[in-house]
Amino acid sequence: MKKALALTLMGLALAAAAGCGAKEEENKLETIKEKGVLVMATSPDFAPYEFQDVSAGETKYLGAEIELGKYIAEQMGVELQLEPMDFSAVEAAISTGKVDIAISGFAKTPEREENMGLSNYYRAESSDGKDQGLLVLKEVADQYKTAEDFSGKKVAAQNGALQQSLVTEQLPDAEMEVITSINDGIMMLTTGKVDAVAVADAVGESYTENYPELGMAEFYFDYQSQGNVVAVTKGQDELLAEVNRIIDEVNEKGLYKQWWDEAVEQANALGLTQN
Repeated sequence: MKKALALTLMGLALAAAAGCGAKEEENKLETIKEKGVLVMATSPDFAPYEFQDVSAGETKYLGAEIELGKYIAEQMGVELQLEPMDFSAVEAAISTGKVDIAISGFAKTPEREENMGLSNYYRAESSDGKDQGLLVLKEVADQYKTAEDFSGKKVAAQNGALQQSLVTEQLPDAEMEVITSINDGIMMLTTGKVDAVAVADAVGESYTENYPELGMAEFYFDYQSQGNVVAVTKGQDELLAEVNRIIDEVNEKGLYKQWWDEAVEQANALGLTQN
C-alpha cells in the first residue's frame, strides 16, 4: 500500500515538474512589437536580392529583399535588425527560431514548406521560362546546350540552395562543387577551378554585366518560379499572416519591382566586387 502510494506521489511530482517545465510557445509577432525590433536573417552575397557595399569604408546592406525587409518592419511599426550569415545558416536560424524572419532569395520547395512557414510570393517581373541557369565562361557558353553537355564538368552550387537540388536532379553526370557563397563560385569559375556556377538567372545576368568574360549557358534548368518567399519559424501563424498582409500590399503597389530596378543599378555601379 505504502509502495503504491509512493509511486502515485512520485508520478504526481513528475507530472507537476513537467507542467512547470512546459512553456507556451512564444508568439513572435507579439514579441516583435513589444521589443520594437524585427530580426531578419539574410545571406548578402546574392545581388541584386541582397549584397554588401563597402565602398565608403563601412558595410552597408543593399538589395531588393533588404528593402522588402525594411518595409515589413516599417509596416509593423518596428526597427529592422539584420543578421547576415551564410545561406545554409539562414535556414537553420529560422527553423530553430533564432531569428524572426528570413529573406534570402528563397524559392518555395516541399522541404522548406515542411520545416518553415512560407509567405505569399513576390517577384519583380513575370517569368520568361529562364529562371535558373548556369554561369560559364562566355567563350564556351554556346557549347552548353543540353544537360549532357555538363557530363564530367565541375559545377558549383551554393550549399542548401535551390540550385544545389537542381544540379543533383538534372545534371547527374556533373561533378558538384558545394560552395558557401556565390562570390566563391565566381572566383572558382574565373580561375578555372570549376566549369560552371548554378545561379538564378537574374543573379547570373548581374554578374555578366561586370565580368565580361562570363556568360549564361544556353542550357537552363527545367524550373519555373512563381516568385520568392519570406520564411518564418514553423507554427508562427500570426507572424506569417502579418507578413502576407504586407507582401500583398507590396505586390499591389508594385514596390518590389521598384526596389529591384534600384538594386540592379546599385549592384552594377559597385561592379559586384563587394565581399
